[in-house]
Amino acid sequence: MIVYPAIDLRKGRCVRLIQGDATAETVFSQDPVEIALRWAAQGAEWLHIVNLDGALGEAGTANMAALERILQVVELPIQFGGGVRSLEDIARVLEKGAQRVILGTVAVRHPQIVREAIIRYGPERICVGIDARAGQVAIHGWVDTTPLTANMLAQKMAKLGVQRIIYTDVQRDGTLQGVNIAATLELARASGLQVIASGGVASLEDIRALRAHEKEGIEGVIVGMALYRGAIQLDEAIRIAQGG
Repeated sequence: MIVYPAIDLRKGRCVRLIQGDATAETVFSQDPVEIALRWAAQGAEWLHIVNLDGALGEAGTANMAALERILQVVELPIQFGGGVRSLEDIARVLEKGAQRVILGTVAVRHPQIVREAIIRYGPERICVGIDARAGQVAIHGWVDTTPLTANMLAQKMAKLGVQRIIYTDVQRDGTLQGVNIAATLELARASGLQVIASGGVASLEDIRALRAHEKEGIEGVIVGMALYRGAIQLDEAIRIAQGG
């Protein structure tokens, strides 16, 4: 199982939000490159980077510039999402050097773009982010809730050729309440897809609990606030995720 340290970008800074609320922002660094180098030095296998401005529909180039700087100095594969809503956006992110693109809102609004992206780039480079509030899919930076359930969307994506999804329980994200293992596992079983768990990871016990279900489709876990608050040490989380 892979541990993905999260770097959430807002106006070029490394921040964390609580439940996706842009007004509940904590800035952890003015220099995302320093954060990326920190996680790389502690043994990260991947980085999970999100353009929060893009996800919220806000203009600005600072986050894309930060991504470019990180790609120049960190020799790790990066999965990147947030505001990626067209084939042109996907191409731009991949051309900059990201290994994988995360599609969220576009998977709900324009699923044909997901299918076309998989045809062009292959399923290893395209991942769908399913963010849910009380089981219902949330889009546009988690501002809007749709009638779709997470399971419904996952099954729809599987039919389009998607192989991997990131599942985030919005109500737990940034809260250190513990990951929603039951919902994550249900999604993996219902869809047959590989699932990366996200939202609320609070301790190494969350990593152990998810690792126990690796053979059932839990492929990875994204850790954010727990790393920044010091509740989890990345090297220990990786050791546990790898079965140590």
